[in-house]
Amino acid sequence: MADRKPRVLVVDDASLQRLYCREILERAGFEVAEALNGIEALESLLLAPADLLIVDVNMPQMDGITFLNSLRRMPSPLCSIPAVVTSTESGQQDLAAARAAGANFYLIKPVSADILAEYAWLMCGTAR
Repeated sequence: MADRKPRVLVVDDASLQRLYCREILERAGFEVAEALNGIEALESLLLAPADLLIVDVNMPQMDGITFLNSLRRMPSPLCSIPAVVTSTESGQQDLAAARAAGANFYLIKPVSADILAEYAWLMCGTAR
């Protein structure tokens, strides 16, 4: 990863949330791609794998939990891409569902810029 920026795929149906994540992550030194739902995310990853996923839970067509369950059944290296799930849902059942689907972290929205950038670098193997 030394000769290129880490690539983050932001998966969220809310355009303002994708823009927010994009601005923070690009400022922090990441390359950012976007998908509107889990179906678009799977298609995007087949074309260009990512180093990290930022995944919303509630999305149309394919939600974040279904997306992660599908991704974790794919062949390596796709199945092992780290994922940070973000959601407005804060119940223990939501956290448990995300963990069971293969999420590495679960952050409650709104996520601060500093926290998002810190978790992104942590998950990409480099603390900043």
